[in-house]
Amino acid sequence: MKKRYVQVGTGGRARFFYESVASTYKETSEMVGFCDISPTRMDYANVLLERHSHPKVPTYDYTQFDQMLDDLKPDYVLVTTVDRNHHDYIIRSMEKGYDVITEKPMTIDEEKTKLILEAEKRTGRSLRVTFNYRYAPHNSKIRELIRDGVIGDVFSIHFEWLLNTEHGADYFRRWHRNKLNSGGLLVHKSTHHFDLVNFWLNASPKKVFAFGDLNFYGMKNAEKRGVTNFYYRSTGAKNAENDPFAIDLNSSEDLRELYLNAEEDSGYIRDRSVFSDDISIEDTLGVTVRYDQGTILTYSLNAYMPWEGFIVSINGSKGRIEMKVVEKSYINAGGDKENEGALKVKSIRVFPMFAEPYDVEIIEKPGGHGGGDPILLNDIFGVPDEDPLNRAASTFDGALSILTGIAANKSIDTGNAVEIKDLIDLEPYMDV
Repeated sequence: MKKRYVQVGTGGRARFFYESVASTYKETSEMVGFCDISPTRMDYANVLLERHSHPKVPTYDYTQFDQMLDDLKPDYVLVTTVDRNHHDYIIRSMEKGYDVITEKPMTIDEEKTKLILEAEKRTGRSLRVTFNYRYAPHNSKIRELIRDGVIGDVFSIHFEWLLNTEHGADYFRRWHRNKLNSGGLLVHKSTHHFDLVNFWLNASPKKVFAFGDLNFYGMKNAEKRGVTNFYYRSTGAKNAENDPFAIDLNSSEDLRELYLNAEEDSGYIRDRSVFSDDISIEDTLGVTVRYDQGTILTYSLNAYMPWEGFIVSINGSKGRIEMKVVEKSYINAGGDKENEGALKVKSIRVFPMFAEPYDVEIIEKPGGHGGGDPILLNDIFGVPDEDPLNRAASTFDGALSILTGIAANKSIDTGNAVEIKDLIDLEPYMDV
């Protein structure tokens, strides 16, 4: 019998899920309902379903979420809304007796995190967080190397993430630019990276210290570099015509249908200037984390780099691992979804303490993130394969990943190191 899904939130990232249900996994899964603030976006989602020969599904206004559940009685609820609303739909679904799958981050602050953990414990329902980076072959390989003791006990990790002036800039055009919506890049984006470290080490963050600034984006920084021509939004703006940071919402069907045509019923403007004066997130971040088994992480994220990807160095009692990944750039819903996370460069090199260094083979498969996306989607919508790495992420995994970023935000605000236990006592939820 097919598993039945409803989805709340039908913006750009939502397609990753509902189009997979309608195409690759149509034998095992089916979409039965959409819920969103924008009828225009839901109508477009139905158009895309029909292109995959999937029937249209009923659509519900966001105020009718509970009614959708009562009417359709799905097996699972998919949550792909603005981050600040994840907890609301997760908790309401669980309280009505439904299991939930949510896009990362699970939520954006410690209060909402605790509410989710309490709801799962109270209702007995389950929540899964879709960390596709765990499934990327290069990231899975790092977990294997550490698990197998190739470099012994891991004492320190240096993790440098680079967002470029296409993809990185996109966070400063969209709703993510407001920390109240996204928790900032340390929660919305870095949740992937902090989850990877937790996953690689099979460890939990204990103490966090961080610095962060808005150094490149924003009006003040642009003025320092001599910029004098500003605009509110880029589509149709004369001052945006020669700006490499501008996007045109008429440039692709997705941008036009999901955002430009939906502005009237959603109230959302997708193409804000990245040099506005109302951006509340940072673009330059440095974080230090101590883990419960002693490992030290030094982490940086910069959102205005010439290339997109990351460099990781892992130091242990028997040697060192170095990984470099360069990803193909894109903007969300920009019409190039097939290349999201596509790899241009990937390498893993092991430096044993008393032997010659060697390169580790990475077996890349078709699909986004080196073939990781299809494995995740099969795990959710298909027939999962046995996974000795246990890559499926639980509520507890979701909590650990965001608590590092939440603690880092608090450290930036206060200038003090932050203990994870002072945010939430996780002990009562160890078994969720």
